Amino acid sequence: MNRFKQINFKQLWPDILESIKGTEQDFTAGSVGRAILLLSIPMVLEMGMEAIFALVDIIFLINYGTEEVAVVGLTESLMSIVYSIGWGLGIASTAIVSRRTGEHKPEEASISGVQGILAGILISIIIAIPGLIFNKEILALMGASTEAIEVGHWYPKLMIGGNIVIMLLFINNAIFRSAGDAAVALRVLTIANGINIILDPCLIYGIGPFPELGVMGAAIATNTGRGIAVVFQFYLMFNGKHRIKLAVKYIKVRIKIMLELILLSTGTIGQFLISSSSWIFLNWIMGNYFGDSAVAGYTVAIRIIIFTILPSWGMANAAATLVGQNLGAKQPNRAERSAWITAKANLIFLSFVTVIFITMPHIIMGMVIKDDPYALKVAVDCMRILGYTYPVYGLGMVIIQSINGAGDTFTPTILNVICFWVLEIPLAYLLAITLNWNEQGVYYAIIISETILVILAILIFKKGKWKLKEV
Repeated sequence: MNRFKQINFKQLWPDILESIKGTEQDFTAGSVGRAILLLSIPMVLEMGMEAIFALVDIIFLINYGTEEVAVVGLTESLMSIVYSIGWGLGIASTAIVSRRTGEHKPEEASISGVQGILAGILISIIIAIPGLIFNKEILALMGASTEAIEVGHWYPKLMIGGNIVIMLLFINNAIFRSAGDAAVALRVLTIANGINIILDPCLIYGIGPFPELGVMGAAIATNTGRGIAVVFQFYLMFNGKHRIKLAVKYIKVRIKIMLELILLSTGTIGQFLISSSSWIFLNWIMGNYFGDSAVAGYTVAIRIIIFTILPSWGMANAAATLVGQNLGAKQPNRAERSAWITAKANLIFLSFVTVIFITMPHIIMGMVIKDDPYALKVAVDCMRILGYTYPVYGLGMVIIQSINGAGDTFTPTILNVICFWVLEIPLAYLLAITLNWNEQGVYYAIIISETILVILAILIFKKGKWKLKEV
């Protein structure tokens, strides 16, 4: 009861409005609970916007053709590499920018942010080249059927070739969040999603004056929405009205900061590449052993799962920002307390999602998959089985992000190697193929590896060595 007495319910609604509109709150002082609220609400909504991106293409394409959905699923497993690098650079930028913000050094925070942007641009150019040239070969390598390749090869070409908009969207929003401008990141993704939702059906089905482009239209709509959002991000950064203020004089490589950023991002990029490569392998099993319908069902289920997980990543990102800023302000105990409070809130939220996933998978999947019974069965099994690990995963994602936010990106990387490469990949093959558990073998491999990852992360977090990390 004492905890509830400390909550000022009269102030709750004004705080919610302030968090969405934008706040000037110093997150290293005052109530930890209020700091979490002000940061996490716009971050949760922002991740919800990102989740909608992951879902919209599938919703409009699922009844357009199974091959098209399979292409989207296979491409997204490859695009996870881009997401990994974008997230990795974003987390590295968060660790440095939040630390400088906590030290009350706004100009150094802005300079550090620019280095993340420059690194993202360079890497995205390198990634774009094979996507533009070898898009058909990439789909064939991933196990796509000849029919799927013919109708859908434009999707990987445009998505991988135009990956710069994804990279910059992730990095720029991470910079806004780490400086405390989480509401700005939310507005940016709201604009991007609105454009994508309007353009997607128009370009896929040829509504009104638009041509019917099918899966190519989905890629064009997504890239257009994200591209306009990136332009808006840079406008906000250069107009000088937010915590991150960019100027032309900052746009040059700072060797020391760049090396520090690259060193930090190596760990975070490694974490996401490791987990993403395991996802690619799981998609490979689905495509090569169980066919396009299995890939389509698995893709739909994973998209909906991502839709619910990404808001939880918003809470995890809030914890990372608070850890970084409070360590910068020399308040390690406040940093630790922020992480635990956020982790418990995330656990509670995903526990409610678990109940829905376990009790109503047929209803949820049936609203999306209507004409392919096998794809529906695969999707239902995936949602139900993976749903059992949600509460544990909710706790673990905050703890891992908190360690990253402290600047210790090496430890979570090692944990990912152990749990995803050493355990998940061989276990998925063993259960699905060798023991003939089929698609369910893949799902059980995921929940076993994720559970072990969370347990190890919590044990390491409790030791507290992350508090001593300097960035």
